[in-house]
Amino acid sequence: MTKAEIIEKISLTNYLSKKESADIVESFFGLIKSTLEAGENIKIAGFGNFEVKEKAARRGRNPQTGEVIEITPRKVLTFKPSQVLKKSINET
Repeated sequence: MTKAEIIEKISLTNYLSKKESADIVESFFGLIKSTLEAGENIKIAGFGNFEVKEKAARRGRNPQTGEVIEITPRKVLTFKPSQVLKKSINET
């Protein structure tokens, strides 16, 4: 599902204009983005948890050449679905 499809569904189910729906979706995604950029976790009951985790530097290997390389430390975004979401997906 794309952002445009989300906007379309919100506008149809809530009797809002597409502009109003787009503003809501953009605000929601903006809030999620800024919260994650600040290093905070997001917990949505019945849906799941978004978490920013730190990955330490480590040694890796280029699979084509076999050369050992240093992989720089970085942040990664993880999502862990709630038990409610997992159960809902498995029942369909």
